[in-house]
Amino acid sequence: MNIGIFTDTYFPQVSGVATSIKTLRDQLEKQGHQVYIFTTTDPHVEKNVYERNVFRFSSIPFVSFTDRRIAVRGLFQAYQIAKELNLDVVHTQTEFSMGWIGKFVARNLEIPCLHTYHTMYEDYLHYVANGKILKPVHVKQGTLAFCYHLTGVVAPSDRVLTTLTDYGVKVPIRVIPTGVNLHQYEQPDTANLRRQLGYEPDTPVILSLSRLAYEKNIKASIAAMPQILAQVPNAQLLIVGEGPAHEDLVKQTEEAGLTDHVSFTGEVSNDEVFRYYHMANVFLSSSDSESQGLTYIEAMAAGTKIVVMASPYADDLLSSRTLGVTYRTTDTMIKNVVDYLLHGDEEQDPDLLTRTLSEISADTFGQHVIEFYRDAQASYERSHEDTPDFTD
Repeated sequence: MNIGIFTDTYFPQVSGVATSIKTLRDQLEKQGHQVYIFTTTDPHVEKNVYERNVFRFSSIPFVSFTDRRIAVRGLFQAYQIAKELNLDVVHTQTEFSMGWIGKFVARNLEIPCLHTYHTMYEDYLHYVANGKILKPVHVKQGTLAFCYHLTGVVAPSDRVLTTLTDYGVKVPIRVIPTGVNLHQYEQPDTANLRRQLGYEPDTPVILSLSRLAYEKNIKASIAAMPQILAQVPNAQLLIVGEGPAHEDLVKQTEEAGLTDHVSFTGEVSNDEVFRYYHMANVFLSSSDSESQGLTYIEAMAAGTKIVVMASPYADDLLSSRTLGVTYRTTDTMIKNVVDYLLHGDEEQDPDLLTRTLSEISADTFGQHVIEFYRDAQASYERSHEDTPDFTD
């Protein structure tokens, strides 16, 4: 198949969406399909630099999310390119500019258009005029408008499925969690990374890895450190990532007198992320806004115990302490982190970990998406066979 992926977010931007798209592209190409990325220009990509099968369209920073982009032109150009490529399927990854361009292309080429709903926008309304303009009802209306006339929607988790169903989305929805390239997590060089970070081989390290956005609630992880240190005096919290909350988190660390125990790395290359998961003893997330928890399964792929905020998705994913635990109160979070730091190696069930990793592998992810493409093609063809032709 010739597949066009339309997205406002793509590498070198760092985000869960960009990682998901890269994983999907790699898996589709691995199985012999041709994949073409239609995305926005990026200030970190020179105009004349060749990117294989990537087409970039003029864009500007998105309001309130200045590290994200939105296309300002390219509708008919994208259609012409897609026509020449003889696309079989359009797969949109955004409800904004490139998503609408993808829908236009699919409609005019008369091919199926599927969509992955990555972002729970109700968790982000505070970014726009402090939540005074956009309300949850606007998210619902916008979602229904975009999903109208789609052939199908990929929901990365049951939480997304429930949300879309509650909104009233009528097109077929299939839950397909983004997978992880398990081969990338084999034979890591953790000792060298620990030396680079200034840690001893036996230093208990808690890892926070995400975009440093306010909705990730990283401040709660920092705030818990004094109580963790009271029980594990040499513990370290390593915060990996970059984002709008960076300065406030550094300030919080300094004011709490935690600079000897809380460190910030800034943004890390996606190709290096796996080393940080392997190096850590515990992965900690205080976020309550995850639609699929990609970092959760990345940590699991590294065999690192995880402690994360409770949610239907996380509660279902973490069926055993071998994998990790969820929490609902700060006291429970601290207790679980300390337990894993002191006794983490005692919680082992290799067979369960193997089975779980098989279910969340990139290979499984790719297979399920391709099955959805083929089902969507068959459904699209049937629906158009039933459409009367009034051209005669």
